[in-house]
Amino acid sequence: MSDSRSTPRRPSSPREALDALLAEPAGDPIRRAFWLDGLDRRLRPFLPPSLAAHTRLANFERGRLVFVVDAPVWRAKLRLAAPELLNVAQSIGLAAAEIVVKTTVSPAQPQPQPNRKAIPLSASAKQALQAALASLKPPVPKEPGDGK
Repeated sequence: MSDSRSTPRRPSSPREALDALLAEPAGDPIRRAFWLDGLDRRLRPFLPPSLAAHTRLANFERGRLVFVVDAPVWRAKLRLAAPELLNVAQSIGLAAAEIVVKTTVSPAQPQPQPNRKAIPLSASAKQALQAALASLKPPVPKEPGDGK
């Protein structure tokens, strides 16, 4: 006899985990994010390379392609490229009629992190670090009856 309150079985493979993640209705936002990412990848090659590095497709709804750029200068350049981008979107089957450009303060594309190697500590730096860590420890309470 099985217990109806038992914990659900954990996925045993990455594929099972992805299938569980995409299950209805929780998977709808994830599916949409994958679709928007794919659409972004299809439209990006039609942008000038300098502009593509600062532009990201954010949404598509009611015939509007919404892009995010990371500076006002890229907004102006994307507005100039809008007619060609609309033609490309329509040629791949989107009912796109308008391009909306929003500006953000963060980079539109994730920046790769430099691969840094750890620099070994000198003997004096290591001693100073250990002393600083030791000073953070709470003092050991004295035992009752200790005459000191």
